[in-house]
Amino acid sequence: MTKTTASLQETWTGNKSCQRLQHTALCSKFKTRRSHQAALRQFRRTLAMSSSSSSSLAVIFRQMFESVSCTYTYLLGDPETKEAILIDPVYEKVDRDVQIVTDLGLNLIYAANTHVHADHVTGTGQLKKRLPQCESVISAVSKAEADVQVVHGDVLRVGNVCIEVRSTPGHTDGCVTYVCHEQDVAFTGDALLIRGCGRTDFQQGDAAKLYDSVHQQILSLPSHTKLYPAHDYKGLCVTTVAEEKSFNPRLTRTKQEFIEIMNNLNLAYPKQIDVAVPSNMVCGYQEIVEEIRRSRDNGKTN
Repeated sequence: MTKTTASLQETWTGNKSCQRLQHTALCSKFKTRRSHQAALRQFRRTLAMSSSSSSSLAVIFRQMFESVSCTYTYLLGDPETKEAILIDPVYEKVDRDVQIVTDLGLNLIYAANTHVHADHVTGTGQLKKRLPQCESVISAVSKAEADVQVVHGDVLRVGNVCIEVRSTPGHTDGCVTYVCHEQDVAFTGDALLIRGCGRTDFQQGDAAKLYDSVHQQILSLPSHTKLYPAHDYKGLCVTTVAEEKSFNPRLTRTKQEFIEIMNNLNLAYPKQIDVAVPSNMVCGYQEIVEEIRRSRDNGKTN
């Protein structure tokens, strides 16, 4: 964990209408993995005990769509502090994202990816140039460049909103799901889609690992939790844990059946993968993206 991610000390305060999690970064206090895990368990217990009696913390929320790769980008902001995070921004939609952040008077402190995408180039590099206070975020396991490299159990703080990082490998080794317990929402990337899941036939894909990740880290959340994926190809926007446990045609099967399904999908190779993956490994910086595209185009003409 680097820079502003940290283990948290929590003090639960508030009244019946709105309880808030007041937390302070204590990176130096939790120096061992055991103490970090203990703190995280305490954090989750506090959230669980309060969920029945407290109202969800109000947040600014936008779901935005990019039609070429059918990618969703999510904006979360604290209406009090005006701090905000973008999840899975797309290179071609940076103008749109900067405009909405500006219109809403937000201070974008994070641009986070759920994994190294193969179907589009991330917008994090361009967002960092346009909004210098913004830091890029990605899983340390992905080995991609970023200002903040997160691991399982880390918590990102955006004003009064806290976002837990859960490792959900299987589509890629570096996939993570971002969970906002107070809002009862999770951003699942490509690990879990609406009535589907991410493919497992390239980029360290592993069907058995994906099955375990989704069941242990996503479908283990409360049944009413809303799940927002990185993509949808049928015009759907959101699902819930209860829906996917009942209706997902792949993940309602046994593990062995799931593996057989995933091993026989015979999907087409992603059109942008040769540009997207190397670009996303270096935060999607424009100069590098253009250089990669020129090299690819020259290779096609030679």
